[in-house]
Amino acid sequence: MKIEPSEIFKVLSVETRVKIIELLKGQGPLGAKDIAATIGITTAAVSQHLKILKQAGLVRSERKGYWIPYSIDEKAMENCRQILNEVCTCGCQGSGKYREVELERSDLESLKKYEKELKNELNIVRQRVRELKSTR
Repeated sequence: MKIEPSEIFKVLSVETRVKIIELLKGQGPLGAKDIAATIGITTAAVSQHLKILKQAGLVRSERKGYWIPYSIDEKAMENCRQILNEVCTCGCQGSGKYREVELERSDLESLKKYEKELKNELNIVRQRVRELKSTR
């Protein structure tokens, strides 16, 4: 069953679901209790979010006795990335880099806007580096 891109965006529009995906991505398969304890919500709430994520095909589960570990469906995540690349307007094609072709076709105003975005992003990175250095 193929889920429409708009439905995937609806599923991912809930911050708790994104947290669950990030957790599964970082720690691998986890049960509902472990997820609940980590993100600080009830197991019942986690189960409802997992049900929706599973229906959307973003996570999968396989019963192992009494334990039901949930994990990310890597193929579904790749499909999400492709969908985002299709609707992305920066021209990076998922590389995070502004394509040379787009640079050649862009007008001055677009390039200045892009330059400002890059400067803001660089400032955020520099701030985070300073924070990490100060904790050492």
